Amino acid sequence: MKVLLISAIHAPFIQDDIDVLKKHFTVRKQIGNGLIAIIKIFFRVFSTDVVFCWFASTYAFVGVAVANMLGLKSIVIVGGVDAAKDKELNYGIWLSPWKSRLVRYVFRNATRILVVDPFLKEQAIKLAEYDGKNISYLPTGYDSHFWKPLGVKESIVLTVAAVRDAVTFKRKGIDTLIEAAKTLPNVRFIIIGTDPELALKLRPPLNMEFYGVIPRIDILPFYQRAKIYCQPSRWEGLPNALCEAMLCGCIPVATEVCGNPTAVSNTGILVPPNDSAVLVSAIQSALNMTENNGAKARARIVSLFPKEKRENELVRLIRENGK
Repeated sequence: MKVLLISAIHAPFIQDDIDVLKKHFTVRKQIGNGLIAIIKIFFRVFSTDVVFCWFASTYAFVGVAVANMLGLKSIVIVGGVDAAKDKELNYGIWLSPWKSRLVRYVFRNATRILVVDPFLKEQAIKLAEYDGKNISYLPTGYDSHFWKPLGVKESIVLTVAAVRDAVTFKRKGIDTLIEAAKTLPNVRFIIIGTDPELALKLRPPLNMEFYGVIPRIDILPFYQRAKIYCQPSRWEGLPNALCEAMLCGCIPVATEVCGNPTAVSNTGILVPPNDSAVLVSAIQSALNMTENNGAKARARIVSLFPKEKRENELVRLIRENGK
């Protein structure tokens, strides 16, 4: 069976699905954006059996529309931005009037919509204004054999966030984290993936280190050393970095928004967004916790989000949705 994977971007979690699908199907990728990408999607659908889209986007619209025209089945993964309309954060594809029309078509007409967090199903039904009968919850899956603890934890608060613009900087709550770090001068904070230039105007303290984007495999030692993983976001899907860190035994401190509570539950500390004082208190409490708390966090991800569960379900759905 031939599967056409469509995405406007390439990301590690998308590559995870590509690797899984390649084990079972012939996979052709169409990753990129712009007019050329749209043209390629249009023609490549003609030579596939199943259209598989990461994110309900304008590119997914082309894939789903042509698939429907040809009587093919389509599967669309909803990850976050495609089910968001947050004017305050200036975040979400639904803020665009013309894009929202195309995404509404995707939700209503794809054979199957898969959301990585139950919260996104609620959002999709609300924004697309339909019954959502084609929506299922299938979280991303994680390799607990790769993401695992190693050695003694250090008093480090770690955050991994791919931030290259002011909108994402605010959405990821890096500003709140900077304010918290100022109040905890004796605690070491490490931020990976965030452009330090974006933080300069907030004058981050000396106990805060910024690293640019680094290869995924090189993040593993940071997860293994840090005692605390902090996810101070204002809006998220199901955060991959948070789940990976928990698998490595990090105690999670996260905001109680969107998919964060799904990952953390009672294995860490949930705080309201935008409140640096409460975040400081949560970090202090987490620093006093034992390794048992980190073990509980790992056990939750191992139990709920195994890589094998996602693989089995994706394979089943594609075979079920084939010609």
